[in-house]
Amino acid sequence: MAGLGFGPSKRDTYRHGDLHGALVRAGLEMAQEGGPEAVVLREATRRVGVAPSAAYRHFADRRALLDAVCSAAQAALAVAIEEELSGVPDDGDSADEARARLRAVGTGYMRFAQEEPGLFRTAFSASENLQSAAVPERAGAGGLTPFQLLGAALDGLAEAGVIPEGRRPGAEFLAWSAVHGLSMLLIDGPLREFDEATKDAVGQRLIDMVERGL
Repeated sequence: MAGLGFGPSKRDTYRHGDLHGALVRAGLEMAQEGGPEAVVLREATRRVGVAPSAAYRHFADRRALLDAVCSAAQAALAVAIEEELSGVPDDGDSADEARARLRAVGTGYMRFAQEEPGLFRTAFSASENLQSAAVPERAGAGGLTPFQLLGAALDGLAEAGVIPEGRRPGAEFLAWSAVHGLSMLLIDGPLREFDEATKDAVGQRLIDMVERGL
């Protein structure tokens, strides 16, 4: 996932009216390099090659640009999860496939955090609520946001009889909290010193624990 191509952000990309997109791409580049603190409106205009005043037709202030970059970073996270889901085999066993899809969501989430820590930190840096977790701007290629992809995987577990229907409501909050918490410990906490094999093993055990706990 390292080296995500956000496309050129130079002047020729907005001659046809895409200055907004060029500024968001510049913001994504800054977020990738240094997290949310690195997303600065004046620096975005410098990278794109316009006067700072030109940006205010699209973003009222730095917060507005950061909100847009946050949404784009969550969309990139959704794409990473979709890539992991694309490798789940359809072997005809609905229960096994449902378990594999939940594992893919968690694995894709944690892998993105470790491979793109700047974008991961930025993805959850803007003001958040459950309604904003489902806006189209945060969706991947399949039209679902990271939160919705998790919900779909949990629906699959319930439909396959892996978890009781009565335990499905609210399960996304528990699963999300566990995987997000471990992701933060792996990139910003004491677990960042683990080698890659240990990080992967801990992550897979956490997903096992989440499934059993549901």
